Amino acid sequence: MKLRYLLPILSLTGFMFASYKVVSSNKPVPVAPAVVEPASAPFKAFIAGSGIIESKTQNIAIGTPLSGIAVKVAVKVGDKVKKGTPLFYLDDREARAQLLLKQADLAKAQADVNVAQANVADSKSLSQLAEAVTDKRAISREELIKRRNALLINKAHLASASASVRQAEAAIIDMQTTLDRLVVRASVEGEVLQVNIRPGEFAQAGDVNPPLLVLGNLDQFHVRVDIDENDAWRFDKSRPAIAYLRGNSAFKVNLSFAYVEPFVVPKKSLTGDSTERVDTRVLQALYSFNPSQVTVYVGQQMDVFIEAQDYSPQPETIKSPPKGAS
Repeated sequence: MKLRYLLPILSLTGFMFASYKVVSSNKPVPVAPAVVEPASAPFKAFIAGSGIIESKTQNIAIGTPLSGIAVKVAVKVGDKVKKGTPLFYLDDREARAQLLLKQADLAKAQADVNVAQANVADSKSLSQLAEAVTDKRAISREELIKRRNALLINKAHLASASASVRQAEAAIIDMQTTLDRLVVRASVEGEVLQVNIRPGEFAQAGDVNPPLLVLGNLDQFHVRVDIDENDAWRFDKSRPAIAYLRGNSAFKVNLSFAYVEPFVVPKKSLTGDSTERVDTRVLQALYSFNPSQVTVYVGQQMDVFIEAQDYSPQPETIKSPPKGAS
């Protein structure tokens, strides 16, 4: 008798469980609360833009004019350098060997000059002796012409030897310049932000991504703000601007206008990559602030709000009809 009712009870229990799961799965998923509240505009009328922090001198991507193997990296991230400070050295053994050859060429050219000078002095003496003979029968006219021409030829050899000396000196200067170019130096005073070259690695000349080394002046930070071209006409550089740190709107700084680049460019997603997709066109304005105001890093994003004039339409004022009017 008990087995007779067991199957219907199990079926009813399974149906009720399935119905519960169907109903519970159709309930909307609650929206997760925001970890950090987004920044809100402090102005009634404003222009909002994404900003990226860069150094005062912009982020300078250091490259090398000549390709070669790096033999020494003289700096590390965080080092403060002066203008002209060596950053890294490339292998210069071949250039130094070429310099020795050029110096030997210079020594040979100088020796050739000494020989040419001696020949000029000798031919000049012989020519003068011939010219000093009063009896024209003592020396033939042909011999006199030969001595005159020999002097001219030796003078030409001296001029050629002197030119060879100048050429050898120029070649030495050229090799010294090459040696100097194999030492990559800081172009400005600043701080080393990134090092992507190690001893033994090949440094390629030209545009390299990522750059071999990044340098910038961190005495003052700049925020590069992308202003949409649809809002560019509303932009006023005399208006105040405030930047909020992306990820924590509790950190904010008042910005000082630095300059605007009066050239509308394609907008790029602010990831620091030079091959980002084009989205729209923007006007780029740069604002400055003191790094002591808030702890930030170069390349970090900020939400920027720039006050703008309120151009919203005002409601029309309805005039009441004069008294006595029908």
